[in-house]
Amino acid sequence: MLNIPSPSFPPQNSQQRVTPSGQTGRNKVMLKPGHSLMDWIRFCKSGKDLTGLRGRLIEVTHEELQKHNTRNDCWTCIRGMVYNVTPYMDYHPGGEEELMKAAGIDGTDLFDQVHRWVNYESMLKECLVGRMMTKATTAKGIIPPVPPTSLIPSSSVAPSSNKDSRPWFDWFQTDVTVHLVIYAKRKIPTTGCSIIDLKAGVLRVELLLGKMSYMIHLRLTNEVEGTVAVHTAFSVGKIQVSMQKQTKEKWSSLGHPLEFHNTFLRKKERAFFYRDCVLVSKTEVNHNTYVFRLQMPRGTVMHVPVGKHVYLKSLNQDTEVVRPYTPVDQNLATSICHSSKELDLYLMIKIYPDGVFTPYLNSMHIGDHISVSGPEGTFSLRPLRDVTNLYLLAAGTGFTPMARLIRLALQDMSTIRKTQLLFFNRREEDILSRHELDDLAANNESFQVEYVLSEPCESWTGKKGQVDKYLLDEFLIRPEGSKCYVCICGPAAFTDTSLRLLKQLGFSQEELHAFQG
Repeated sequence: MLNIPSPSFPPQNSQQRVTPSGQTGRNKVMLKPGHSLMDWIRFCKSGKDLTGLRGRLIEVTHEELQKHNTRNDCWTCIRGMVYNVTPYMDYHPGGEEELMKAAGIDGTDLFDQVHRWVNYESMLKECLVGRMMTKATTAKGIIPPVPPTSLIPSSSVAPSSNKDSRPWFDWFQTDVTVHLVIYAKRKIPTTGCSIIDLKAGVLRVELLLGKMSYMIHLRLTNEVEGTVAVHTAFSVGKIQVSMQKQTKEKWSSLGHPLEFHNTFLRKKERAFFYRDCVLVSKTEVNHNTYVFRLQMPRGTVMHVPVGKHVYLKSLNQDTEVVRPYTPVDQNLATSICHSSKELDLYLMIKIYPDGVFTPYLNSMHIGDHISVSGPEGTFSLRPLRDVTNLYLLAAGTGFTPMARLIRLALQDMSTIRKTQLLFFNRREEDILSRHELDDLAANNESFQVEYVLSEPCESWTGKKGQVDKYLLDEFLIRPEGSKCYVCICGPAAFTDTSLRLLKQLGFSQEELHAFQG
């Protein structure tokens, strides 16, 4: 089903329209006739003196700024530059009241709370009074004018704000760039939640917010370069996607809506979306396990959140085969927050000779292609916010979701005082990342790892056997005043047995999470 907005102008829910009463989000006012965004642009080009300084630019003291705090004489400071916003009062979509909140003061924080990426330098360039004085001086100096940024302000295409705190979006452009800004209306987890795909002029942006998914899906108005830049303000809840125009021209709109554009649905209601990735390296971990490094397409930016998995898809003897795999970091010392330049996907996969999918993976050569879905899974960091003791039960490659979770617990979860991993394998040579785990435990008092082997050699001095009630009772200690949480991952039989035994030991469903594909 296509969600096509009204072709009227200004668009429905534009900043040039009033927000119906009872809705949350930015307050908008009904602008007077002749006071639209385009009217403001024409007014700025009229040659009128909008600063009251007859073209002079001055250094402004804090005392001077404070004097200009009335409706008819309103100055404000944004990032060190002072503007006379008095002429803009009747043109501001948020109304006079919103602008007056920053009258005579530094309004940078107020500005960032609402429209961090709006190019105010261009919109208000004719209102520029000068620069804030950073240190005492006895004379008012003349400063050079700020060069224009050639921004072409565009009308807002923000959807209305519903009671469910629905995200919305805006866009703006310069002569050479076009920018999409999504307002999530909530804090964004630092482990990532956005997936951007740009291919053949089609932009697809999906924002994962708990069980919900917000999507932008457009065929762009004009041609752009094949890469995107993504900037995220995690605490503010804003994401900006920037693209380079192929030609310098003004866009009349961001693009033509495609299927599911501007929809806010439960994640499970969306079909999997796959992108074509390239195998760039294959590194041996042990005798039957490798790390496959997959490179995303040029126009894709995707960071898989901690605890989420992706699906790999291929044709095997004319049959489509799909299997889930959990990404890992390059090593346990790698930071959870990927750099913007590190967009490759690392998958630690055990090869089963008689498996349906892994023999195909093992036969892949460097440069071969494979389809990769976006992040999936039910794991949430929310239950860990006040946990003090985190217990991880892993069997075999069930260790993969634990790898990033360990690093997150040690680096970013200040409430977690102890993280313990109980790692089950058949033989000693099957233990994944053993040296890294041992080094991490040796250098970090808040982390502990124990290995359990079901087929140990005679020289093995560690724990032996399979998961049972006595082993778990010994491992899962509840210190007085603690709050515990247990994560489990492994073969289905291991997971089912562990969950049953944990409930027998008194753990509630709210204290347990089982990773399942």
